[in-house]
Amino acid sequence: MANASMETVPKSLRDLRACLLCSLIKTTDQFTYDGCDNCDEFLRMRGNRDMVYDCTSSSFDGIISMMSPDDSWVAKWQRTKNFKPGCYAISVTGRLPASIIRDLKASGVVYRSRDTSQKSSS
Repeated sequence: MANASMETVPKSLRDLRACLLCSLIKTTDQFTYDGCDNCDEFLRMRGNRDMVYDCTSSSFDGIISMMSPDDSWVAKWQRTKNFKPGCYAISVTGRLPASIIRDLKASGVVYRSRDTSQKSSS
């Protein structure tokens, strides 16, 4: 069965990064070429390697491969139920830059850190 989202799956285990907004995992080149499948409307990483480095992290824990988000209890638990099929990090170390968080808030997008290694006080 052909899968339209095959380009979302990382093509290599080298140079993997996870989106700081949704935790999607791709290579740096995939984020630069295609942007983030879930967040590019807001983060605009496509074609902008600087934004890729600002909005993704190479430090993450665990990988979940999710092909049917609507049917997955793990997707609900990870807050990825409404996202595209693909590979997601369980936890992503880091935060989006303050200017991007302000832009997201102004656009009505709620930002919740995907870093579960430390509890936030907000």
